[in-house]
Amino acid sequence: DTEVSPSVALRSVIHEWRARNEEKDLARACASLVGGFAGHAGDEEEEESALRALVHVSQICQRSAASKDLVRRRGVLRAVAEMLKSGSRRLRLKSLQVLRVLVEDNDDNKVANPIHPPNFNLPPNQARIDRFLVLILQEELGKGDTIRTIIKFLSNEHVQERELAVSLLHELSGHEPTCERIGAVYGAILLLVGMGSSKSESAVAVDKAESTLRNLDRFDANVKQMADNGRLQPLLTRLLRGEPDTRVAMADYLGELALANDDKAAVAEQAGPLLVGMLRTGATPAKEATLKALREISSSEASAKLLLQRAGVLPPLVNDVLFSTGHLPMKLKELAATILANLVASGADFRSIPLDDDEDDGGGGGGRGRRRTLLSEDVVHSQLHLISNTGPAIGCRLLSVLAGLTSSRATVADVVAAVKSSGATISLIQFIEAAHRDIRVESLKLLRNLAPYMGAELADALGGSLSSLLRAISSDGGGVTEEQAAAVGLLGDLPEGDSSLTWQLFDLGAFRALAPKLAELRRGTIRGGNRYVTPLTEGVVKVMYRVTCALEEDAEYVEFAREAGLAPLFVELLHTNGMDTVQLYSAMALEKLSLQSSHLTAIPAPPSPPAGFGCACLGRRPAAAAVPAGVCRVHGGFCSLRETFCLAQADGGKAVERLVACLDHLDGRVVEAALAALSTLVCDGVDAREGVVVLGEADGLRPVVDIMVESRTGALQRRAVWAVERILRVEEI
Repeated sequence: DTEVSPSVALRSVIHEWRARNEEKDLARACASLVGGFAGHAGDEEEEESALRALVHVSQICQRSAASKDLVRRRGVLRAVAEMLKSGSRRLRLKSLQVLRVLVEDNDDNKVANPIHPPNFNLPPNQARIDRFLVLILQEELGKGDTIRTIIKFLSNEHVQERELAVSLLHELSGHEPTCERIGAVYGAILLLVGMGSSKSESAVAVDKAESTLRNLDRFDANVKQMADNGRLQPLLTRLLRGEPDTRVAMADYLGELALANDDKAAVAEQAGPLLVGMLRTGATPAKEATLKALREISSSEASAKLLLQRAGVLPPLVNDVLFSTGHLPMKLKELAATILANLVASGADFRSIPLDDDEDDGGGGGGRGRRRTLLSEDVVHSQLHLISNTGPAIGCRLLSVLAGLTSSRATVADVVAAVKSSGATISLIQFIEAAHRDIRVESLKLLRNLAPYMGAELADALGGSLSSLLRAISSDGGGVTEEQAAAVGLLGDLPEGDSSLTWQLFDLGAFRALAPKLAELRRGTIRGGNRYVTPLTEGVVKVMYRVTCALEEDAEYVEFAREAGLAPLFVELLHTNGMDTVQLYSAMALEKLSLQSSHLTAIPAPPSPPAGFGCACLGRRPAAAAVPAGVCRVHGGFCSLRETFCLAQADGGKAVERLVACLDHLDGRVVEAALAALSTLVCDGVDAREGVVVLGEADGLRPVVDIMVESRTGALQRRAVWAVERILRVEEI
């Protein structure tokens, strides 16, 4: 057999010939590129020359890694990188393509990358050399501001430029040092995350962006940036699968993020049990990092409930941190108190969430007793003790916890019982005068929630703190504050029948200060532009109603009501749509005021007998006495809305009309209060016949009958039946 052996000499000659030609071609390309063409108008010929040079460089680079290295050594790499700043879109696109070819790690060269199997057709040493040359190219391209320039293309309006740029970044991100530089460019990860989740980008661009992000997440700094921009999974993966130190670092950073509520719920579901485990068994640094994370995660309703129900966060939080007898830093207790306040704000049922980790109730009888919860008497006592014996930060958060628990009808009774049994009423009231505003606000909110259940005790204990409350209400900070609303709300919820408290408030000038404020609120002078305007208005109305409950006790109250024009003010407040409480207490106040009209009206003196008076027995009858002008037909005297609180007078005509309008209110309490006020016009001690006429003129008779027929509530029906019975006494009806 004849074997044909390749001529080594011929092969060498051909190789040298190709190398010389390649050198010449590359020299011409270098001349066109290194000159720094900028793509200005009128440079079409130079642009075409540069494009041809780029095409030629691309062809050379595709031959081998050695050719790429030759391009690098001739300075073409930096020249092509500079072309990215060209004003010509064609040059920019071609430059992106060439750079990608330059730094692209072909499958034949990816021996060192475990993701890609080696190409066994290449000698191992040659594959390593080629790989090394590509890494050099990637390293050199990563220098200077080239990476930043490439990243800017991600926000370009041209689709093809964005796609080529993200493909180039994907290749560069495979080189570890360059990968780190990509993540260090401000906005790079934000743009990549946006592209990876885009619905308008091409599938290729989305895939390359995702792949690039996966390469970038090998660095903790990049993982944190991704989490900042809404890509949480890399951080959660590190948290769930990382080493202990990595877990602590990720938990600590998780606590610094401002997460959306959906993200909080996702983190609570995936990482909640792990975080609770770290809280139980971790050292102090791990506990602190975990508490920071839990503080952020627990701040939405859904995530808080997940932490309570699935992760079991409450027992370790309360037992191991908040009430721990160990030497834990107070900062950790402060974090725990904040988390507990977040959990309580979620509205979860804390009666069914035990603080014990086992079935043992701690009783000595061996039987199963009632398990400890956040509402257990000893637990509430412990909270009250911490409030009084720790700093303002912890005390404020625990006051918020108790305020949250007392805002629910299901749990308020337990807290009320514990406050009474601990004798903590005075201590809680003292916080009204605290130096820290947040403590004052939270204590006021708690006391207001307690007022319906222990109003008498609070009224007795307030004493000297009333002046502090009034200062808080009267403070002018450029708008309505939460403290103002909470303070006046507390005063408004105290028992209105407490004569001693009413006198104290009157003596301190509370009513004189609040009457003009209420008028300003009605006129809209005090706007505030926030959610506290309505609570403030409701609270002030309740406080002013207290005066009308004491009109019979002291003439000074009556005189004040006249001076302040309370009756006309309450009539105006009946027209406050959307504020049921304001309308309710305004109608109730008008009832109290109207009941005083018959006592306050000035009855005119009887007229003198007319001239020529004769005895009837002699056949002469006396002339009829003329009724003086301006006499009230209902009360028989001189009346006005402001001075005698008469609803039937011309200056109070709106009162009857607005009360009648309230008879159609959706809130039955407002209807009953309005009917009670109107009933004062047909009660004993007045001319009921004329009162019925007044109601008829305001179209108020039919609504009263309708209320009786509809039978909304027993109390309302009884009042309507009484009113209809009084109306039917008038023969004309």
